[in-house]
Amino acid sequence: MNKVDYLRISLIDKCNFRCQYCMPNDAELSYILSQELLTKFELLTLLKEVFIPLGFTKFRLTGGEPLLRQDITEIVEEIANLPETKDLSLTTNAYLLSEKAESLFLAGLKRINISLDSLNPDTFDRIIGNTNKSRWQKTWQGILKAYEVGFNPLKLNVVIIPDINEHEILDLAELTINKNWHVRFIEFMPIGNNQLFSEKAWIPSSEIREKIKNKWGLEEANITGNGPADIFKIPHSKGTLGFISQMSECFCDRCNRMRLSADGWLRPCLLNETGQINLKQALRDGINTSEIREKVAQLLLIKPDINFKQRDAGTDMYDRTMSQIGG
Repeated sequence: MNKVDYLRISLIDKCNFRCQYCMPNDAELSYILSQELLTKFELLTLLKEVFIPLGFTKFRLTGGEPLLRQDITEIVEEIANLPETKDLSLTTNAYLLSEKAESLFLAGLKRINISLDSLNPDTFDRIIGNTNKSRWQKTWQGILKAYEVGFNPLKLNVVIIPDINEHEILDLAELTINKNWHVRFIEFMPIGNNQLFSEKAWIPSSEIREKIKNKWGLEEANITGNGPADIFKIPHSKGTLGFISQMSECFCDRCNRMRLSADGWLRPCLLNETGQINLKQALRDGINTSEIREKVAQLLLIKPDINFKQRDAGTDMYDRTMSQIGG
């Protein structure tokens, strides 16, 4: 079991998109009230007095869409300036990134992951659930701005959905040839998508990899990151290709992370709610942070036994959509 030193922090559950795999249309959503979100002060208290003393040094800010959080730049700056922070990154849909990329970079954010499931505006709008004006162009502008500002690596996360965007696999992979971009293909997951999910609802990474290999060839990139992606590259390309195979290949033994939801729940596993702790409530109840730290330490001890190998046992464990957990 890897050392658990990586915390994914959801700052908000709201989003300006409604992607099928994150906020399915049939899901009943009730957004967290603003007063129920972890405040910046509460988050920093937990980092300084609970997580960092337990060895956490890598942090990723997520949502919902974290750029909707009004104090996002201040949060980035505060975490980046903690002397124990070894790595700080952010996941976004990039729709607001053209306006915020530079300020985030100057605040200390150096790595960014952007969700981009299609290069076709119509397909893109279908996936994000948009029925009004197209949002593809502004999203693309956000990606280009992030690249211009200097985010390195700039990662593009792609969820391949059968019969929707699977025909774009090669086009998306090609983005890595001439730019130092890192495209990561992620298998479609059944979180909050019980009606959509079936044996045909996801494409194994092995099939995606084979399609790319048949076009250009593929070689191992000999790069390791904070996550579970297997990294390859098209020969002589500037960027890399990552494959996250959480459905076809269980990688629980490599997991080094926990997740903190926007309303303060600490979750030891993406697909399993066993053992989760309401840290926000503990803070607001006046429980000493040393006691909270001890509870988290106990959860770390049993984390190896809490994993998503149990995902096949049924779907009752998926009480939240991805946006509510923190992607």
